[in-house]
Amino acid sequence: MKVRARVLVSLLGTVLVGCGVQPTGVIGAGEPATGPTRGIRLYYASDSGLRGVPVLDREIENLGSVVKLLASGPPPAEQRDGLTNLVELGGYTVTGRGSQVTVRLESPYAGTGRDQGTGQLVCTLARAQSVLDPKVRTDDVEVTLRQPEGPSLGPYRCAEFLNG
Repeated sequence: MKVRARVLVSLLGTVLVGCGVQPTGVIGAGEPATGPTRGIRLYYASDSGLRGVPVLDREIENLGSVVKLLASGPPPAEQRDGLTNLVELGGYTVTGRGSQVTVRLESPYAGTGRDQGTGQLVCTLARAQSVLDPKVRTDDVEVTLRQPEGPSLGPYRCAEFLNG
């Protein structure tokens, strides 16, 4: 029995030490991965375009709560980094179904539809919809702003507002 145990230990030691994998040095793999990660992000305006800020400390249950959070502006650390909020909304309701999000405004929209404030709203809502409905990809979400009078704005996709 002792011989068998020694042979087994010896065999396992040989297998573990001599598995055939040779040590290597650092291998360059290019730039780090980029692109959206999962989880809620609020998009804020900066001199260089929109930047997403992860929301780590809150559960988001609906799109309306995301817009409220966005309207409260960036946290102090992000403000010091030059991020600001350009979204100006009066009353509104937000609904999302699949890849379609609609913001119904109670007063005329202050933005042009192609400004950073609109981009903040579109990208934040697209990201939130993809988190609330995991079958939907952020890139597929279309956001439409319906004014009480006049034409609707959109549908917009987040990619239309991101640099690069």
